[in-house]
Amino acid sequence: MSTASVSFRPGAVLADLLPASRVRDIALVVGGAALTGLAAQVSVPVPGSPVPVTGQTFAALLVGTAFGARRGFLALGLYAALGVAGLPWFAGGTSGAGGASFGYVLGMLLAATVVGALARRGADRSVPRTAGTMVLGSAVIYAVGVPYLMAATGMSFGAALAAGLTPFLIGDALKAALAVGALPAAWKLAGRRG
Repeated sequence: MSTASVSFRPGAVLADLLPASRVRDIALVVGGAALTGLAAQVSVPVPGSPVPVTGQTFAALLVGTAFGARRGFLALGLYAALGVAGLPWFAGGTSGAGGASFGYVLGMLLAATVVGALARRGADRSVPRTAGTMVLGSAVIYAVGVPYLMAATGMSFGAALAAGLTPFLIGDALKAALAVGALPAAWKLAGRRG
């Protein structure tokens, strides 16, 4: 069976364009974790917030969408587990589970799973559906990250929103715009080659 016929079957994600094998899946999981770790090093402090702006949210949503729920979950799970174990690849070269921003890492794990499941239903093949998928993925990250920030720092709900959500909305919109441009275009390119 050709990769073109495999890639466009219902339930396919971009990673399914590659020939299926256990080696492919392991490489994708390790590569997705590494991409997220590298993207986390693009870290800009936000005045008044213990949470920096990073590239890891973009990487997590891209990995989940391109790989599907299972591989996205495994990639972000590997990223989180290695960071907790001491690999310094969380935002700004940190590691461990105790930081105020660790809830966002957990949120990314869940978000990668959610957007991956949606991508299996074709949510990454058009601009409007990809935009909705990215917005939902970002909301999942905040739904876990902001309460964790509150618990880790003792902030009130309003203070946690001001420090852990509001400063990031414009950046997340820009990251979503990148994904909205890239994912449907990748499917169109794959269609031309198939």
